[in-house]
Amino acid sequence: MGDRLHVETVEAAKQNPAFAKALTDLLFQLADDDFLLAYRGSEWLGLAPHIEEDVAFSSMSQDMMGHAVMFYEMLEQLGVGKADDLAQLREAKAFSNAILVERKNGEGEYNDHPHYDWAYAIVRSYVYGLYKQVRLEALTQSSYAPLALVSRKMMTEHRYHLMHWQVWLKQLANSTPDARQRLVAAIAEVWKDAGELPHLGPNQLDIVQFGLIAEEEQLKQKWLTLTKDIFEKAGLDWPGEPGVPQESGRHGEHTADLVQALATLSEVYRIDPAAGW
Repeated sequence: MGDRLHVETVEAAKQNPAFAKALTDLLFQLADDDFLLAYRGSEWLGLAPHIEEDVAFSSMSQDMMGHAVMFYEMLEQLGVGKADDLAQLREAKAFSNAILVERKNGEGEYNDHPHYDWAYAIVRSYVYGLYKQVRLEALTQSSYAPLALVSRKMMTEHRYHLMHWQVWLKQLANSTPDARQRLVAAIAEVWKDAGELPHLGPNQLDIVQFGLIAEEEQLKQKWLTLTKDIFEKAGLDWPGEPGVPQESGRHGEHTADLVQALATLSEVYRIDPAAGW
């Protein structure tokens, strides 16, 4: 990071309001991304192709939810609010997640005729996972020492997730013509939203200038290079420049899918936020 600021503790972060604001904005992106995709992963419980995958997907979703909790707890330490409240009680417009992670798994609802798309689940999980790997690597060099430390811890766990999605991608790509066709369609669908992942939101200049993470273009190019190599090794055509959704999740613009997800996620918690669940 060169001569950039190096902040060792949460107390030191609080002493610089502009730094604390940039850190807060970044942490919400990190937490919200993992929180929403972990929830979408949990919706596959009992619906995955076989029992072993049911267990594996549930375990990885639990890991991802654990990562989200770590980021929310860092926000709590900064005095932003209780971690549980930040996850459960904010309105959709207060969320900073990318649109990709809030999209429904497919037609129907979990408890009402779910017709989910397994290929979409694999591609979304893997494309996001590859970006998360690049982001975590960048965060290990963050000027905020607690964030660098927690990111290093997450990377070890996350690598196992990537290995799992890679196996599935190769299996679908080299399986039946129908499976490959579904995979190609899923890639196209995911790719419509994927370009938003490296966006750092309205406060991106301070986030980068304070050395909290690398700049958007650097993150994007590393992620695309990594993803292109994975696709080529799986015998898949490169879809080109990723698209961005009409809504800007990093700016608090979201779809009805997020509103529905938050209503389900917070249903029990909102009954009595003071209770011990």
